Amino acid sequence: MAFDWNIFFTALTSSEFFRGAWLSIALAAVSMLFATVIGFGVALLRISDNRLARTVGGAYVWFFRAIPTLLVLLIIWNAGPQLFPALRENWFSPFIAAFVGFAVVEAAYMAEILRSALLSVDDGQRVAARAIGLPPHKVLLKVVLPQAIKVALPPTGNEFIAMLKYTSIASVISLRELLTTAQVGVSTTFRYAEYYSAALVYYLVIVSALMGVQTLIERRYRWVSAGIDSVAAGTSKNTGKKKDVGTKKDAVST
Repeated sequence: MAFDWNIFFTALTSSEFFRGAWLSIALAAVSMLFATVIGFGVALLRISDNRLARTVGGAYVWFFRAIPTLLVLLIIWNAGPQLFPALRENWFSPFIAAFVGFAVVEAAYMAEILRSALLSVDDGQRVAARAIGLPPHKVLLKVVLPQAIKVALPPTGNEFIAMLKYTSIASVISLRELLTTAQVGVSTTFRYAEYYSAALVYYLVIVSALMGVQTLIERRYRWVSAGIDSVAAGTSKNTGKKKDVGTKKDAVST
């Protein structure tokens, strides 16, 4: 059976595929946002001076990195309502189940990315910030975090792109995202090549756009960071010159 271009373009431009694509993007974005917030908290636990906090953070990372994401989705969607009757209400939709599952699993990976980024900042800067009287939370927000973001940006962008592709497994809990839309079309027409090719084009376009945005953000952030560093370096040089001039004047007057 030859490839039918009419079926392919009909599927490609259909409203069902557009809705499926937007649902995949929305699911990935919301899941990644909450995963980053949770992961940041876990990362702080992982680098804490408190042994109990480090143990809790390490246990979270170990647990959610050790089990398949698909299993987490099935537990939340199928076992959740069995154990918690409140989840049987209408508000508990496949989107919410998928979002919760993706967020808690991805948070374990984001925790390790953010932990590495936070630890990449030189300890001397923390010590210097505390020496001038900055409280711990301001040291984190004003000294450590701006530099850690620069380190964490590339892997975070990669994780978001991977998250977009992971959304395809949400089809097992009846969420009609992009791949599920293609499968519905296949089940009614048995045109595998055309519908799967349409889904492939959507993924290629979306991921390529995200990669372009990621590159622009990284370049912009590097440019801003380089500008700040150059200003700081220039300020320190000018301060040093002023001190030298003052020292020479004192020596001459003496």
